[in-house]
Amino acid sequence: MAGIADSDADVVALLMRQHGDIRNLFDEVEKTTGDERRAAFRRLVQLLAVHETAEEEVVRPFTRANVPGGEQVVEDRLNEEREAKELLSRLDGTDPDDPKFLPELLSLRLDVMAHARAEERYEFNHIRRHADQARLASMASAVKAAEATAPTHPHPGTESAAKNLTLGPLAAVVDRTRDAVRKAMGKDG
Repeated sequence: MAGIADSDADVVALLMRQHGDIRNLFDEVEKTTGDERRAAFRRLVQLLAVHETAEEEVVRPFTRANVPGGEQVVEDRLNEEREAKELLSRLDGTDPDDPKFLPELLSLRLDVMAHARAEERYEFNHIRRHADQARLASMASAVKAAEATAPTHPHPGTESAAKNLTLGPLAAVVDRTRDAVRKAMGKDG
């Protein structure tokens, strides 16, 4: 049986594992209350921000360049992400004890899970078909590098590196993420 380290050497397996982690964190947030819910929600927000930033920096460029119809696949995923980020951003400012929190969380969960299913069906399967094992491993390394420098809060409207640059303080995070990705993929500046 492959361990986490083995599956993390393949970008699709790594991202699918993260989708499972996201589902589990939604469960944890829903089942807990008070400080425990707040802590679980912080972990969920961080994982979602890191996961999406890594996809935007590593996966989307590959899909655009290598998957037939990749431009439309990417645009569809970015639109889904934008909607989820807007909802997450609103929810991020809500006290988890507020009566509005759980209904909003459920709405977010539905959006995020629909997005994950679309990625798995329309993007990840094609990545496997169009990338050899070395490329899948190099993209996994780049995702892990991006995770180390990604923002920890949602930033709606920053679904591309170009848009990220307009955010001012986040530009440094994007630059570090881009540098880490390029270094991990063996590319210069």
